[in-house]
Amino acid sequence: MPLFRALPSSALGLRLPQRFLFLLFLSGLLTLCFGALFLLPDSSRVKRLFLPRRGGGGGGGGGETPAPTPAPSPRGGPPAPQQEDQEEEREGEEGPRQEGRPRPASALPHTRAPFRFDYEAFRRSLRHPPLGRRRAAGTEEPLSRARRLQVRQMMKFAWDNYKQYALGKNELRPLTKNGHIGNMFGGLRGATVVDALDTLYIMELQDEFQEAKDWVENSFDLNVNGEASLFEVNIRYVGGLLAAYYLTGEEVFKSKALELGEKLLPAFNTPTGIPRGVINLGSGMSWSWGWASAGSSILAEFGSLHLEFLHLSDLSGNPVYMEKVMNIRKVLNRIEKPQGLYPNFLSPVTGNWVQHHVSIGGLGDSFYEYLIKSWLMSDKKDVEAKNMYDNALEAIEKHLVKKSAGGLTYIAEWRGGILDHKMGHLACFSGGMIALGAQHAAKEQTQHYMELAAEITNTCHESYARSETKLGPEAFRFDSGAEAMATRLSDRYYILRPEVVESYLYLWRLTHDPKYRQWGWEAVQALEKNCRVEAGFSGIRDVYASTPSHDNMQQSFFLAETLKYLYLLFCEDDVLSLDDWVFNTEAHPLPINRTDFSLKTGVP
Repeated sequence: MPLFRALPSSALGLRLPQRFLFLLFLSGLLTLCFGALFLLPDSSRVKRLFLPRRGGGGGGGGGETPAPTPAPSPRGGPPAPQQEDQEEEREGEEGPRQEGRPRPASALPHTRAPFRFDYEAFRRSLRHPPLGRRRAAGTEEPLSRARRLQVRQMMKFAWDNYKQYALGKNELRPLTKNGHIGNMFGGLRGATVVDALDTLYIMELQDEFQEAKDWVENSFDLNVNGEASLFEVNIRYVGGLLAAYYLTGEEVFKSKALELGEKLLPAFNTPTGIPRGVINLGSGMSWSWGWASAGSSILAEFGSLHLEFLHLSDLSGNPVYMEKVMNIRKVLNRIEKPQGLYPNFLSPVTGNWVQHHVSIGGLGDSFYEYLIKSWLMSDKKDVEAKNMYDNALEAIEKHLVKKSAGGLTYIAEWRGGILDHKMGHLACFSGGMIALGAQHAAKEQTQHYMELAAEITNTCHESYARSETKLGPEAFRFDSGAEAMATRLSDRYYILRPEVVESYLYLWRLTHDPKYRQWGWEAVQALEKNCRVEAGFSGIRDVYASTPSHDNMQQSFFLAETLKYLYLLFCEDDVLSLDDWVFNTEAHPLPINRTDFSLKTGVP
């Protein structure tokens, strides 16, 4: 029985006029409280209990904005999965936004004009077919063809074993015949699949490419919640998906690239806009590597986003990606460079250098590569990038380029003005980079830079030639009597790295000196002899040991980079021509932007 019906009216202590006034007051209070809901932030859980979510624009005064309307997928497909609803729920429970939470500026705009990338117009703009022009039988030099087919067979062997023992995992462990996931990719899987896509396509391994495409289409899940390297996810996954799309026109690759690219944007939510190195792909939280000095960001990491992010803007019609990487340029141009050099550690909070450690190898390398390639990818319109590259190279040559007692040219590291006379395998990409840039240097400097590129590439070849396995160590030194050899046990390993053969490719394409093809073939033979095992390819722990000890890891970049560069070394120059493509730092080809291929009207 209801309480009010059970009690006599006197029990309430109120006469009829009083009860009327009480109810009038109560109704007014309820009206006031309900009206106040409209003044709450959109992220408030209380508000969402009573009011439906509003579509379209921004939220209430000063609070969180509502989750963005999902961006339409390519060609009018279903919207890409969004996680903002769950994220808002967590924000409501946890209180104020923590550092690194997604901000409205990172969200896709709500009211963009319908947009579609005109893929057919893009393909017509290429000066050469991506796979080159077919040549009549018997017109190709037979030795190069045979060597190219050998590299193709190596790729098939690496892929087949990955597919059999580790499909869906990130990398293959060929000795134990199982998969490896690791902790670099934030819960993403299939790093080898995405890294291998364009290589399989270029080598015309059609069945294997279809297997990789089917996995991306049916099994590649982006709704993950883990700690990822912004750099590695960008160069491997985003770069691999973009390249696969540009080569094939398959929409699945574009939609996955755009969905994943959006998940990387919260890493830029710092006081300077310099992104942190680690991001949780589910929550959007970001932070710096624990080993990085004073919470700094790494030059090679935040400096190697430009190529991929410009293409994300081109394909999505959303300028936010371009804006993020152009802001990095502004920060770098605003701060003083010691001796014109770029140190490896920068604070994302203050925008100041944290340490004066300069390296063209690890921690610094691909920043310089992306400067010259950004200029080339812009069809030579990005003058700022070219000037930054020219100035950086001038400072590097002045302060870091040295010649050993034995006549070998190398690039030392710089620690607060003190030189460390070592060169890492990672720095061996620089021969190719300098040769590429030399084609566009002032006339009086072209020959000088080509000679410098050739000398550095020769030094890196010597690091291979002076080992027992004919493969190069992780780092080699030029002091205490050492010449292009590792002097520490911890530097003697080789993990299937590509940088030396990368430089062989560029020097071959730009000079056609046959020694670069010969050096590449020596690397093929060394890989077959020392790194091929029963179920794939493995790195080795000591390049100076006559009997190799394997590390049980077939790195995804072996399929993305090492085998691709070796294959292209024995191809004609119009296969992935340098007139049409630049390679990102994971060897994924991205096209030069010669015109605007966006369609601003019509159905997206």
